[in-house]
Amino acid sequence: MPGPAIAFICAMPMELEPVVEKLALTETTAGDAPIHTGTLDGRPVVAIVTGMGTAYARAGTQRLLDSVDVGHVLVVGITGAVDNETPIGTLVLPEVVYNSGTGAEFRHVPLIDAPHRGTMWTTDVIITDVERISALKKQGVVSFDMETAAIAELCEARGIPWSVFRVISDRATDGSVDQEIFELSNMDGTPNREKIERYMREHPERLPVLAQMAKDAAFARDAAADAAIAACSHIDL
Repeated sequence: MPGPAIAFICAMPMELEPVVEKLALTETTAGDAPIHTGTLDGRPVVAIVTGMGTAYARAGTQRLLDSVDVGHVLVVGITGAVDNETPIGTLVLPEVVYNSGTGAEFRHVPLIDAPHRGTMWTTDVIITDVERISALKKQGVVSFDMETAAIAELCEARGIPWSVFRVISDRATDGSVDQEIFELSNMDGTPNREKIERYMREHPERLPVLAQMAKDAAFARDAAADAAIAACSHIDL
């Protein structure tokens, strides 16, 4: 593939779906890993799913960067708000991405003319404690995710510019997300059918909540894909 390419990196297949559809990408492989390829305004594009969490994000991103000439990385997908006021569908443009496991801070390349504020907090654990969330909010944290800082670290180590386009799909303090809900997905980002079926049997009263969460996630992932694709016109490779 002629490079350098614009790379869309998503944690989950559901986040990748609108990118593939909107850009009419074709599935192939790079090394032994699945990858989607195509073009946008004549420039090569690649897109991958890494799986959830920093370890998966690091491994998937490394495989991509080892096999494809990448000129700019776009981290695309959903994120959780730290409060109950931020509307679902809000594009988060952080000033800082923070790795809670290492304390490292990263700053992405702004591609759109809009205010960048606050901290996106990358963590491998689900944070639901109200006092903990309140303390993080006071520190300027605006959203939680599980991959961005790990991807940023690899990009910066290789001198590859990166940008993040994540959209609010849920809120940490509204009771919609907990460890049991999180485990309804496998770490590769696919649904855990067995756990979903058991959860639905054991918590039938929560079905409307799950349905709304799915709707909100789909709305957010589509908005993230749209924002990232639109921003590509500002990438100078």
